[in-house]
Amino acid sequence: MLFSIGRLLAQYLTGPSRAPYVNTPTDPLLLARAVKPGDVLLVEGKQRISTAIKYLTQSTWSHAALCVKVQLVPDQEPQPTFIEADAVEGVRLVSLQEFGGLHTRICRPMGLSPQDIASLTANAMNHLGDSYDLRNVVDLARYLFPTPPVPISWRRRMIAFGSGEPTKAICSTLIAQAFQSIRYPILPEITRGLVADRDCKGCVQELLHIRHHSLFTPRDFDVSPYFLIVKPTLEKGFDHRILIWQEQLGTQ
Repeated sequence: MLFSIGRLLAQYLTGPSRAPYVNTPTDPLLLARAVKPGDVLLVEGKQRISTAIKYLTQSTWSHAALCVKVQLVPDQEPQPTFIEADAVEGVRLVSLQEFGGLHTRICRPMGLSPQDIASLTANAMNHLGDSYDLRNVVDLARYLFPTPPVPISWRRRMIAFGSGEPTKAICSTLIAQAFQSIRYPILPEITRGLVADRDCKGCVQELLHIRHHSLFTPRDFDVSPYFLIVKPTLEKGFDHRILIWQEQLGTQ
């Protein structure tokens, strides 16, 4: 019964939001040409659930997907495939069309070898078919009716109340687990400790601590110092001189 209620709630929350959508959608053709396997695609959604996630994370981004492959077909545009955790369908593969008409951002991990990318995507693919953590949906719903003044310091943990079961996932934790499987940092906790070296007494080094995957949100890939922000409009070269402005048309 609780599962049925959770699914009904998920179907409602994934319905269209009435909130205004002000950001310009990303050109799908430019996005297809720019994205690579291993890239994290951040998405500004238009669903009701997106409103709660953006509020709690104080971010533009409400969803994240991982590019697992890009099919190159002669005389055709690249066809990327993403893995995501959908609140209704669970962990699934989707094409770029799933994000049509939405504002997106590419976050690219740096320094990964082809073997690293293969391990990263394989880890994520192992979760295909897992269900969405509906307990997380219930927690998000509480902050929609109406959205309360939750202190900023509490908001991250507000969306980390999921059950934590290995066969359940939400979008950012699915991707965080994949990157942690190859020990690639996202936003690790950093402490300082003395270097264990007799020849370097008093030397201090930074120590990285893995943060639990349930505490990651889509915005973390955006603000992480270990991911490059890739803008499709600039990837193949950009010349501002060829732009046509309205006032130029008015003078002709």
